[in-house]
Amino acid sequence: MSLKMDKKLILEEFKNTASIEELEKIRIKYLGKKGLISLEMKSLGTLSIEQKKIKGQELNIFKSFFEKEFNNKKNDIEKFVINEKLKKEKIDTSLPPREFNTGKIHPISQTIYRIIDIFSSMGFSVKSGPDIETDFNNFTALNIPNHHPAREMQDTFYIQEKVLRTHTSPVQVRTMLKSKPPIRIIVPGRTYRSDSDSTHTPMFHQVEGLLIDDFSTMAHLKGCLIDFLKDFFEINDLKYRFRPSYFPFTEPSAEMDIAYSKKDNVLKFGEGDDWLEILGCGMVNPKVLENCNINSSKYQGFAFGMGVERLSMLKYGITDIRSFYESDFRWINHYGFSPMNLTSSTGL
Repeated sequence: MSLKMDKKLILEEFKNTASIEELEKIRIKYLGKKGLISLEMKSLGTLSIEQKKIKGQELNIFKSFFEKEFNNKKNDIEKFVINEKLKKEKIDTSLPPREFNTGKIHPISQTIYRIIDIFSSMGFSVKSGPDIETDFNNFTALNIPNHHPAREMQDTFYIQEKVLRTHTSPVQVRTMLKSKPPIRIIVPGRTYRSDSDSTHTPMFHQVEGLLIDDFSTMAHLKGCLIDFLKDFFEINDLKYRFRPSYFPFTEPSAEMDIAYSKKDNVLKFGEGDDWLEILGCGMVNPKVLENCNINSSKYQGFAFGMGVERLSMLKYGITDIRSFYESDFRWINHYGFSPMNLTSSTGL
C-alpha cells in the first residue's frame, strides 16, 4: 500500500462523513491498534536503517496530515450539531413573574416624603442642586478652608476641579447667594463620602434645613426640631437632649439625642436611660452669612442636618444600611410601602 496515494482517499472519506460515530470508525481504520498507519509503523523494524529513515519520515508526515484533517472534520461536525440543536431548542431567559402586582415605595423615598411633609407644614420649601459641586460651595463658603481638619473626614471624591458633594449644604450656599432673607428651606438629596460598613455607604442621603431672618434664635431651632422628631417618630412624650458640639458652619453648635431603651433585643425610642445621636444643628456662623453676601449684623438664623438612611433604620427596624442598595425584591417587598397608602398631615 502506498500511503501517499491514500491522502485523496482520506479526504474523500472525511467529506462523506456526517457523524462523530462514522468519523470514529475512520480513525480506528487508520490509527487503531490494527489500523493501516499502525501496521505500517510496526513494519519499520524489517527495513534497513536508510529505508527506515525514509519510510518513518513518510509515515510521520502522513500521520500528522491525517490527525489534522480528522480534528478539522470533528470540529465541523460538532459545530453543525450544536447549530442544529440551537435552531430546534428555545431557552427562556426571562425572570419568573413577580408575586405582587404593584411596586413598592422604597423606605428612603418614604422617609424623604415624610420629612418634606412635616417641614412643609412649618413653612419650609424644598430646594435641590447638583451632585457635582465646586470647592467653594462645598467647603470654603461654609467656613471650611483648605487647611481645616473637617476636610479629612469629607474631602474624598474629586472630579478634576469639582467634588462630589459631601453634604447638601452647597444648596444652602446657592440659595443664599441668589436670594435675600427671609429664607426657609430644606434640602434633601444624595451625598458622597469615602466610607463603607454596616452603618456607612459611599453614597447616602441627607436632609439639611436652613432658616435665615432677623429674629430667629436657638430656642426657635430647638422647638422646630423637637416638633419634627415627635411627629416623625409619632411619640408625643419624646425624651430628648441637646449637647454642645462643633461644626465650622454653625456657632453655637449642638447634637440632638433621643432616649431609648433595649429589652429582648428590641429598641424602644423616646424613653429610657440610654441616648442615641439623631442629628446636628446650630446657629448659622456669621462668617458663612458674609461669605454668601448676607449682612450678619442684620440677619441670623439656624441650620440642621440629618441622615435619611439613619432615620429610616431607626423607624423601620433596619439593621444594615447596605441592604438599602442591594435591589433585593424580597427586602423591598417586606420593608417597602404601598403607593396607594401614601398620606400626609396636610391631607394631600
